[in-house]
Amino acid sequence: MPKKMNVESFNLDHTKVKAPYVRLVGVTQGEHGDKIYKYDVRFCQPNKEHMDMPGLHSLEHLMAEFIRNHIDNIFDVGPMGCQTGFYVSILNNDSYEAILQALEKTLNDVLTATEVPACNEIQCGWAASHSLEGAQAIAKKMLEHKSEWTEVFA
Repeated sequence: MPKKMNVESFNLDHTKVKAPYVRLVGVTQGEHGDKIYKYDVRFCQPNKEHMDMPGLHSLEHLMAEFIRNHIDNIFDVGPMGCQTGFYVSILNNDSYEAILQALEKTLNDVLTATEVPACNEIQCGWAASHSLEGAQAIAKKMLEHKSEWTEVFA
């Protein structure tokens, strides 16, 4: 393994993980005691598969909108540049089980969605790059492997 890097995921041996999984990346505490819990929500096996961009982009919109219906204090839902997953960050909630439940409910919402939220040129920076069907296929595959979400390493 190369020298320790500043970015946590650069220190993760991507050849040792087994997607899909949900992994607590770290906790950052603010000067007033608030804590941000950051999760690696990995949909695809690193360096073996990835999500296509229109599906990933739509899934980002859908998850960012829907997850807030199931759990409070979501700070951010953001895609990984490698297109294998998302980072989900939450404020002042250390319950791994609550995150798992919120993700399951959110992905089920994706399956029944009839449109992608904010999929227009006013609210989105690349409105032409969306696929509801692609997002739903990704969500369906992730849900089919829910029993594996807590198993990070092969």
